[in-house]
Amino acid sequence: MPLTPRDLAGCEHRVALDFAHPALVGDFPESPGVQRRKEAATAHRAAVRNLLRGIHSDHPDDFVVIDSDQGASRRADQTLRACADGARMIWNATLPTDIDHGRRGHAELLIAHGDGYIPVIVVNHRVSQPAKPRSSDAVRQATFMTSPLWAWSPSPDPHRTSRPNRRDALRLAHLTAMLIELGLAAGPDAAELRGGAIGLDADCIVVHATGAMLDDYQEILRRRQEIAAQAIATEPRKIGECRSCPWWGRCHPELVERRDVSLVASGNPADVLIENGITTIDQLAHHRGPAPEGWPSNARFDDAVVNAIAWMTDTELVRRVDVPQVRRADVEVDVDMESFGEHGAYLWGTLLTDVTDPAREVEYRPFLTWSPLPTRDEARSFAEFWDWLMAERSAAHESGKTFAAYCYSQQAENRWLLGSADRFIGDPGIPTRAEVEKFIGSEEWVDIYEAVGKNFICPKGKGLKRVAPVAGFSWRDDDAGGEASMEWYSSAVGLADKPVDLTQRVRLLEYNEDDVRATKVLREWMTDGAATQVPHERDLLAFRDGGPPPTGSHA
Repeated sequence: MPLTPRDLAGCEHRVALDFAHPALVGDFPESPGVQRRKEAATAHRAAVRNLLRGIHSDHPDDFVVIDSDQGASRRADQTLRACADGARMIWNATLPTDIDHGRRGHAELLIAHGDGYIPVIVVNHRVSQPAKPRSSDAVRQATFMTSPLWAWSPSPDPHRTSRPNRRDALRLAHLTAMLIELGLAAGPDAAELRGGAIGLDADCIVVHATGAMLDDYQEILRRRQEIAAQAIATEPRKIGECRSCPWWGRCHPELVERRDVSLVASGNPADVLIENGITTIDQLAHHRGPAPEGWPSNARFDDAVVNAIAWMTDTELVRRVDVPQVRRADVEVDVDMESFGEHGAYLWGTLLTDVTDPAREVEYRPFLTWSPLPTRDEARSFAEFWDWLMAERSAAHESGKTFAAYCYSQQAENRWLLGSADRFIGDPGIPTRAEVEKFIGSEEWVDIYEAVGKNFICPKGKGLKRVAPVAGFSWRDDDAGGEASMEWYSSAVGLADKPVDLTQRVRLLEYNEDDVRATKVLREWMTDGAATQVPHERDLLAFRDGGPPPTGSHA
């Protein structure tokens, strides 16, 4: 049973289920979010193909494209023929199924080098990032390698650093092993073989030392093949991948029935608990003493215990502190940004509250562009937003009032604040990067997500749509969410030849307005009512010792 690179990374239980019930896999409907990501990846690969074809337009025979609208066997035959003919670059290369070793795979690109070919994959995420300034010695010793797009010519790159992705690395090792079996590897020394990845920026090829990964890859392949053959038993465990897995409807009831500890602790903490014999929520909830051996130093073990007790008592939120605190101001502006993938930020929504002036309307004000992203009109809407925000800030200061702007998880907002300043530098009204950095580094830019984490333990997640309902807020649209908003935006601006749907523009504005209002309600509730409505962690720990159910729980 040949495995693809997708089978090598992620959940082992999914692999077992996929191969045990192959007929069911084809019947699972794809969610709109999965479909959108696939469409975006397809569009990105097409753009890279056209870019590379343009680079080689003076020598079209150097760039061979294998037609994707044909069967895998025929694509593999044409790929091998192109290799035999000495093609310099082969796009959409499909390698013959390796029956003996149980492998299937394809590379977006094969680049001729040495005695064979280098596999290059094209992915719809970033594979590198700007490097932080380093000393000249560090620059000279840089080991991060990139190659230009027009030829395979790896060299140290002191200006970038890697964004590691295990799935990408395993896929390249998989392709390298297949090329070795075909006698098409770029050199005789397997340890020296390389592969490459072209990411979202499509400005270089990031070089991977695939030869050095082959031993690790072979062990992973062997284990996954045994799992696929049902020779190694697996069982479900909750991980991040579960959110989009079609098998979740089957796995979740199993996890609940056995009260699996992964329901309240995920990732490395769950691994440590299970390795130490703490496999159920009940065992964790009644654990006393120090954290188990190997517990990550950056995670508070008491939080895991409290999460387990909260699951047992159906408690939605738990206080860490007696009196929750968050920075408040005379003039408060809630901010929420909407972006479309990596293409830009089309909407900056704001809600201004003047606490000192009850007569001033609490007004939602959006700054937006409906020109499909990417668009230069984004610069205009961002400049208008920034000018308005800074004007309100200055007006507050001049009136002797304090000022604060709030967001929920500043990572996203900061990325597009800084990114917009960089991309549109020199356009009218665009602030400098230094101006943006000064503002977001000040006490007047407040992340409510961080404040929630400091004041509360969140057993059901720390997202706004998990926490704000505890404060009494509800969204007008039951489907509101980041994934859904991508589909709404696509219809709102008529992407992929869709007709423009003006109702989706209204839907997006209502969703954005509800997000900023939720942030306001949550902030005010944290300082005005949470202390009397949310149980303290000591209440839950007392319940472990036989006390009454914590006040505010749903036990």
